[in-house]
Amino acid sequence: MLSHLLRPLALAATVAVAGFFSPTATAADKIVVGHLPATGHSKFFVAKEKGFFAEEGLDAELIEFANSADGLAAVRAGKLDVGAFGTVAPLVHIAQGADLHILGGIMGEDAFLVTKIARAGEVKNVADLKGKKIATVRLASGDAVLRGALSQNGISWKTDVELSELKNPPAVIEAVKNGQVDVGVIWGPFDQTVAENGLQIVLASADLYPGHPCCRLVANDAKFKSNGGEVWKRFLRAILKAERFARGNPANRAEVVAIIGKYVKLAPEKIENAYYAGRLDQTTDPNLQGVSQVWQILQDAGYITADLDIAKFIETAPYKNALDSLAAEEPDEPFWQNAEAVFAERDASAKGN
Repeated sequence: MLSHLLRPLALAATVAVAGFFSPTATAADKIVVGHLPATGHSKFFVAKEKGFFAEEGLDAELIEFANSADGLAAVRAGKLDVGAFGTVAPLVHIAQGADLHILGGIMGEDAFLVTKIARAGEVKNVADLKGKKIATVRLASGDAVLRGALSQNGISWKTDVELSELKNPPAVIEAVKNGQVDVGVIWGPFDQTVAENGLQIVLASADLYPGHPCCRLVANDAKFKSNGGEVWKRFLRAILKAERFARGNPANRAEVVAIIGKYVKLAPEKIENAYYAGRLDQTTDPNLQGVSQVWQILQDAGYITADLDIAKFIETAPYKNALDSLAAEEPDEPFWQNAEAVFAERDASAKGN
């Protein structure tokens, strides 16, 4: 009698095990993603914590870097499948001969110039920076926006100011605080800590270049080709879902702040202000036009000298395919409709679209 009862259970277990090891059963695709400890990179965190990567069949590992230079070095070395680092970093590497692919964006704007509160009145515009000692983080978007603004105002960043390239925003803040430099360039959420360090924001990167793109999603040539277009489509679908969750519904605000707090060590109220105060562009769009403009600014400022067609390194098809698929699933969703309109505006001359 007992053996009669156990036979169905054994059969069920055999079927279950066979199904688990069946050739048709698929494991999630592993993808290693590099990011900065910044609120602007929160779509990665949301996609991970809310299961959007998993929904798209991806096992995403997030790896933090202190700055864009280190992150891009890891991308070039193949240690990352994809990373989000300042617009300038991939452009400079491309100018140096790197075969990189820009797949989309993670954020825009959100960089700031700071000085001591007692000296804030000395810097009201770009012209006031002439003769100043300025600390920046090399290859950061704010660094490039600053150099471009200086050049556009007839100020040579090579001879009319004294630039110090430091490791990260905390090092910049410390240099300004200690009087080693007059002004520093930082990015969010570090702007939330300037007051407690006796500093004040005097200019925002959005004042110098409204709507400028910042960190782009970048893969090297081997990773871009080996993973295949379908993986990148699914990756960007997850990022777009995270964007909608974080920015498309105010009811999710508290949960988003809590998720960011797992990755960015800052008080919740400061995270909320950094992320939702309106100084941060969170569109995932590749922004072909914006990146091309930054490329031109870098050339005009003498930051790079390569004569390349930068559009050849910006891959818009994976993003457009991801967005179109989401819009087809929810044709009446205003969020996807708006994203389609943004793509039409920013990527009008995109390849294959």
